[in-house]
Amino acid sequence: MSSSNPARRSTYDPKAIEGKWYKYWEENNLFQTRPNPDKKAHVIVMPPPNVTGRLHMGHALQDTIQDALTRIRRMQGYEALWLPGMDHAGIATQNVVEKTLIEEEGKTRHDLGREAFIDRVWDWKEKYGDIILKQKRRLGDSCDWSKERFTMDDGFSRAVQEVFVRLYEEGLVYRGSYLINWCPVDQTALSDEEVDNIERDGHLWYIRYPLSSGDGHITIATTRPETMLGDTAVAVHPEDERYSDLVGQTVRLPLTDREIPIIADEYVKSDFGAGALKITPAHDKNDFDIGAKHGLASINIMNLDGTLNEEGYAYAGMDRFEARKKIVADLESEGLLEKIEPYKGTVPISHRSKAVIEPLISRQWFVKMKPLAEPALEVVRSGEVKFYPKRWENEYFRWLEDIRDWTISRQLWWGHRIPVWYYTTDEGEVDETREFVVSIEQPESGMVQDEDVLDTWFSSWLWPFATLGWPEKTEDLDYFYPGTVLVSGYDILFFWIARMIMAGLHFMGKPPYADIFITGMIKDKLGRWMSKSLGNGIDPLDMTEQYGADAVRFCLTILCAQGQDIKLDPTKFEMGRNFANKIWNAFNVFGQFMEDGRQYRRTSSFADLDLVEQWMLTRLNQSIVNINEDLDRYRLNDALTRIYTLFWGDYCDWYLELIKPPFGEEMDEEKIALALELFENMLKLLHPFMPFITEELWSKLRPRQKGEVCMMADWPLSNPDEVDIEAGNVFSVMQEMISGIRNVKSKYNVPPGKSITATLSIEHDQEDLLSAMREHDNYFAKLAKVTDLKVETAATRPPASASIVVGKNQVFVPLAGMIDLEVERDRLRKEIDQKEKFRGAVERKLQNEQFVSRAPTEVVDRERQKEIDISHELDRLRASLEELGPVNTS
Repeated sequence: MSSSNPARRSTYDPKAIEGKWYKYWEENNLFQTRPNPDKKAHVIVMPPPNVTGRLHMGHALQDTIQDALTRIRRMQGYEALWLPGMDHAGIATQNVVEKTLIEEEGKTRHDLGREAFIDRVWDWKEKYGDIILKQKRRLGDSCDWSKERFTMDDGFSRAVQEVFVRLYEEGLVYRGSYLINWCPVDQTALSDEEVDNIERDGHLWYIRYPLSSGDGHITIATTRPETMLGDTAVAVHPEDERYSDLVGQTVRLPLTDREIPIIADEYVKSDFGAGALKITPAHDKNDFDIGAKHGLASINIMNLDGTLNEEGYAYAGMDRFEARKKIVADLESEGLLEKIEPYKGTVPISHRSKAVIEPLISRQWFVKMKPLAEPALEVVRSGEVKFYPKRWENEYFRWLEDIRDWTISRQLWWGHRIPVWYYTTDEGEVDETREFVVSIEQPESGMVQDEDVLDTWFSSWLWPFATLGWPEKTEDLDYFYPGTVLVSGYDILFFWIARMIMAGLHFMGKPPYADIFITGMIKDKLGRWMSKSLGNGIDPLDMTEQYGADAVRFCLTILCAQGQDIKLDPTKFEMGRNFANKIWNAFNVFGQFMEDGRQYRRTSSFADLDLVEQWMLTRLNQSIVNINEDLDRYRLNDALTRIYTLFWGDYCDWYLELIKPPFGEEMDEEKIALALELFENMLKLLHPFMPFITEELWSKLRPRQKGEVCMMADWPLSNPDEVDIEAGNVFSVMQEMISGIRNVKSKYNVPPGKSITATLSIEHDQEDLLSAMREHDNYFAKLAKVTDLKVETAATRPPASASIVVGKNQVFVPLAGMIDLEVERDRLRKEIDQKEKFRGAVERKLQNEQFVSRAPTEVVDRERQKEIDISHELDRLRASLEELGPVNTS
C-alpha cells in the first residue's frame, strides 16, 4: 500500500472500498489467533445463529458490539479471539427441510426414513447453512473464521455425548415418566423455558357432575372441558362445609360410563368457580401432583397430534378444540351445562410453533438442575461474574432460585442422538425387561440406540469450551478459556447464558466469562416487535446497501444505550452516512496540501503550539481517558458519542476551520503534520466502530508497509504532557463567545459572511483571559467575521446592542449598521401584537368553564401548554425589542 491523495469526491462511496478491505483483512489472516504466552487473551464467543437463519437487525446490533470490542482489544495488544459458528437448531431446521421436501417432492420425512432424511438435512446445510455467516462478513465481522464451529460437527457431537454420559454417571441425568409440555404441531416435548405463558380471553364452563346416589350433583368449573373425559376424581377443600358430607362419595362422569370419587385436598381454592375441582392427572401438572398424592389413576385421552384417542369415547379421532365444542353442546343438551362465564387466563404456547401446549405424561430424559444452579448463583452473588447493566442479576437470580428439572429429550430426527442403548426382543422391539446402557459407543451388537435427540440447548450450553476442543486438553482450551465477555440479548438469559455458566462451572471449574453485556432488543419506531405479519422488519443488508456498513454500525452503536430497547427508524442510518461523509471531507481539508509519498512528522513542542492546537490536543488526550472508562463499563454508545463529538464538533467545526489557509494559499508543513497526527489518532479511536472508511483513509495518510493497517495499529494512549487545562478553558470561553455572536447574526438574519463589530467585556480579575482574547482576535475574524473587535475590562454596553453572557464576562454586538433598526423594531412590534391576540384567545377559552369541564383532559392540557409557550415567546420578543434601544427621534 502506498500513500496517495484521496479522490476529490465530496461524498464517501462505501461500495468502492468495503469489499476490497474485507478481502484484504481475510486473505492476510489478520483475524486469526493462536495461543500466545506473550499476550493476554480476550475472548468473545459468538452466540451461534441458527443454521436456518438470515441476518436480522438483532444480529447486526450484537455483531457490531462484539466486533467493536474485539477490534479495540486487538489494537490494545490482546490476542483477541471472536469465535464464530452455527447452531444446528433441531426443530427449526427439521421443519424447514421437511417443508421443502413436501413442497418439492410431495413427501414427508417418514416417507424417506430417518437416515435418508438426515442425509437431506446435511445436504441442505451444505447448500444454505452458511448464508448467515457470509452475510456477517458484509458488516465487517472480524471473527477468526479458521476456528468456526458447528454444534453437529464430529468433535462437538463427541463433547455433547460425553456430557450426557458424565451427568448420568453423576446421577444428574435420569429418565422418568412425568407430566411434560407437549407440542402437538412439532410433536415433541418442550422444556418449561420453551413455553410462553400468554394471557388470553377464554371461558369458564360450569358443569354438573351427578352424584352416583342420585341425590343431586356437584358443580365443577373448568377452562378445558374436553379434558373431563380423563377425570379420575373431583376434589374439594377439606374445610369447605358445603361439601363436607360429599367427601368419600362418587359421581357419574358425564358423557362416559365411569364413576369417580370425591376427595378432599388443601390445594383446592374454595372461592374459584363453585369450589369443586375436576382432577385430570394426565393433563394438568397440579392435578398430576394431587393424583400421585391420592393414588389416582392417570388416563391419557390425547394422541400426540392433539386429537383424542380411544379413551375419548364418542369423540375419539376429533381435534381437541373441535371435541371441546361438541362436548359443550352435548353437555348442554343433557342439561349438565350450568352456565358459561368469560374468563381471562394464562395459556401455555410453544415459543416456536405457537401451538397451545398439551400437558401429557410421557417418559423423557431430564437433568437435575438445582445442584448445577447453586454454584452458578454464587459466582454472580460474589461478583466473579458481573452483569452490565447490573439489574439483570435480579432476573438471573429469579430464574435460578426457582429452577426446575430440565426436559432434555426431543422427539425429533435432526439433532444429537441420546447416547443410550437398549436390548431388543426377538421381534426387534425394545426389551423393557432389561436395563438400558448409557454409552457413547454401541455396547453390544444388536442393541439399538434411543430414538430421541437432545434439546438444542443441551449442545449450545457447552459452546464456550466444546468449541475449543473439550473434552480433549488442547492448547486453545488452555489459553482461551475462560472467555472475557458474553454479548447477548435478554431473551436468552436463561436458555443460554445461565446454562453456559452452569456447564462451565461443572465441567471446567470456572465460569465461561467474567462479564455479561446484555443489549436491548430492536423494535420498530413505534416500539413494536418486528414481524412478518406487521411488515415492519428492517433488513440490515438493505440498510448496508443503501448507507454502507459503517453507517449501519455507527447508528446501531449510538442507539445501544445500556439496558434499553431500541426504537429503530431506517432514517436514523442517515446520521451514520453523514458522519462518514464528514470524515471523508475532513481529510481533504489538509490532505489536498500533502505531497505523495512524503512523511509528515510534527517537530514543534506542545508549548510552542497555537492556542487552538493546544486545545485540540488537550481534548484528544482527555477524550481518550474518558473513552477507555466508557469501554471498561461497556458503555459503547457513550464512547462513540465522545468520538463523534471530538471528530465532528471539535476537530472539524473548530480546529480545521481555524487552521486552514485562505483560498489559494498553501498550508504550513507543521500544521499539516499536527492535523495528520490528530486525524490518525481519531481514525484509530473510530476504527472499531467504522472499520472500512477508517482503513481506507489510514492507507492514504502516509506511506505504509505491507500489513501496516489501521486494524492492527496500537490503540491511542493519552499523553498527560500534552494536556493544558487552562488553555482548554480559555478556548472554551472563546467558543461560547463566537457561538453567541453567530447566534445573534442568525437571529437578525445577518449573512454569516457579513463583517461586524463586537466588544468583549472581561472582568477585572481575568487578565490572562483578556490577554488571550487580544492575542487571538483573528479567531473571531475567521469564525464570526468580527473585523473590528474591542477587548476591554468591564466595558460599557453600547446603545442598541445585543448582549451575550459568558460566565462573568459579556459580549456586546452593536446592531446599528448591522441591521435597519427601525425596520426590525416595526417587525417585532407586529409580531408581539399578533402573539398577544393569540394568547388572549387561548386565555378566553381557558376561562370558559364549559370548555374546561366538558373538553377531554388532553385537549385542555394542550391549551394550557399553548398559553405557557406563547408567554415565553412574548418574553423573548420583548427582550429583543428592548435590545434595539429607544427610538432615535433627533
